[in-house]
Amino acid sequence: MAFPTPVPGLVVRYSFLWSHEARAGAEEGRKDRPCAVLLTMRSQRGRDVVTVLPITHSPPDDPAFAVEIPPATKKRLGLDGERSWIILSEANRFFWPGPDLRPIPGGDPDAVAYGHLPEALYDIVREKWLEAFDKGRAGQIARSE
Repeated sequence: MAFPTPVPGLVVRYSFLWSHEARAGAEEGRKDRPCAVLLTMRSQRGRDVVTVLPITHSPPDDPAFAVEIPPATKKRLGLDGERSWIILSEANRFFWPGPDLRPIPGGDPDAVAYGHLPEALYDIVREKWLEAFDKGRAGQIARSE
C-alpha cells in the first residue's frame, strides 16, 4: 500500500480511539472513521508523527470545540451527505503510517486518504484547536509509540 505524504488538512480513514474508550482499557478504536490531520512533525529519529482529529456525525456537546464540515466539502471528499463535525477536544497521535490507517470503503483498497480540507476550513480548525488547547480542552492519546 502506498501512503500519501501526511500534511495538515489531509483527511484519512483511521481507527480513532476516543478518550473514554482508552480510559476503559481499549487499545483499538471501535470504529474506523474519517479524521483530519491537524499537524505533522518529524521525531528526533526521523519518523513522521501525525496528530489527527475525529470526524463524526454526532453533534458536539460543546459547539465551541467543533467545526462543522460544509456539505460541498463533504461531497468533494466523497463523504456521505449527513451533517458532520471535526471534534477539537479529542486527538490521536501516531507514527506515520500507523497500523490504524484503513482503506476507504468502496474505493481503491490501497487508498487511505479522502483528500484535503480547503485551506480556509483547515485554518478555522487550527485556530479553534489552538483556543481549545489554551483552555486545556484539547486532549490527545498517543498511539503506536
